Amino acid sequence: MTSGIAETAEKVRRRRRRVNGEASESTTNETVAVTTPPTTTTVIEEPVTMQGSGILEIVPDGHGFLRNPRLTPGTDDVYVAQSQIRRFNLRTGDMIEGRVRPPKEVERYPSLLYVERVNGLPAEAAQKRPLFEHLTPIHPNVQIVLSTEANILPTRIVDVIAPIGRGQRGLIVAPPKAGKTMLLKAIANGITTNAPDIQLIVLLIGERPEEVTDMRRSVQGEVVAATFDEPVEQHIKVAELVLEKAKRQVEHGRHVVILMDSLTRLTRAYNIAMPPSGRTLSGGVDPAALYPPKRFFGSARNIEDGGSLTIIATCLVDTGSRMDDVIYEEFKGTGNMELHLDRKLAEKRIFPAVDIQRSGTRREDLLLDPVTLRQSWMLRRMVSMVGENEGAELMLTRMAKTKSNAEFLASLGKVGS
Repeated sequence: MTSGIAETAEKVRRRRRRVNGEASESTTNETVAVTTPPTTTTVIEEPVTMQGSGILEIVPDGHGFLRNPRLTPGTDDVYVAQSQIRRFNLRTGDMIEGRVRPPKEVERYPSLLYVERVNGLPAEAAQKRPLFEHLTPIHPNVQIVLSTEANILPTRIVDVIAPIGRGQRGLIVAPPKAGKTMLLKAIANGITTNAPDIQLIVLLIGERPEEVTDMRRSVQGEVVAATFDEPVEQHIKVAELVLEKAKRQVEHGRHVVILMDSLTRLTRAYNIAMPPSGRTLSGGVDPAALYPPKRFFGSARNIEDGGSLTIIATCLVDTGSRMDDVIYEEFKGTGNMELHLDRKLAEKRIFPAVDIQRSGTRREDLLLDPVTLRQSWMLRRMVSMVGENEGAELMLTRMAKTKSNAEFLASLGKVGS
């Protein structure tokens, strides 16, 4: 009896569990049907991305940003994670291309999702490149011919008096109003015309804004500038990023030329921005402020296995400032090419106002063929016999009557005979 009741009760409980379970399942399904949309209508949105590019600047924290063409921080910079920098062996100055996503609600900058190309090459190529500091420098041995048209005398004079080679470290020593800007424009246009494989960067530090506009309209290459009304920290940042960008190109075996105006103003910027070392040279120059610009100028070199970095920088003299004279004295002799401009010739409206006797290139025998080399020596002797100013004026007059430097130098032999 008891067992029968127990069995009946057990059957009732099982029946109730089945009924309750079915009711619960039906209720749950009904609720899901009401609150959950069908799986067939669920759409997974792909993240919105766009193509982005810029020059990488790695900050001390380890991550980086892709800067705009002006190489200055801005709201449109792209954030680069530290993991991507380590994975692809990225360095400051690299030109990065890749996919970028917009910033999220709590983020300030867009973010780089993945790297596609580094300096125009697949991203994997960046992992195998050498360091710029490990490359072997040699003397410049390939001349950059600047002469283009017969009536453009500045470049013709440079080709004869102080030839520029790939990897040259040249100093243009110029007093005020001696025509250095005109000379830089002529050199820049000569490079873009005769050597299209060279990447040209014109770097203007502490210049007037109108001069920057004029340079951008006159030169086909890239012009990067920090005008005199910007903070000195901006002058330093722009100069350092331009140098790092050029180094990254040389690491890939490419040729880069930096035309800089001026090395004096860059040194002045470092002298203001750097903490004082406790020592001061004549003119108020801190010795510690001379090292960074010397490192900049000293980066110019011709690479043995291919590639070169050429830096042609102006240095101001006779400005009435003792500091400028001290800066020139510190850089004198550090280059392997010097081109001096003469104020007396400029006052006579003789352009280009080149001081032939003081201008020249070290190891010019590696750049000029033996015949041209002997003719250039003959030209120097003739100018020294006539006198500096009169000789330069006579040379320019005679050069203007010829169509090429070869014709001009050949005519000197006829005069000597």
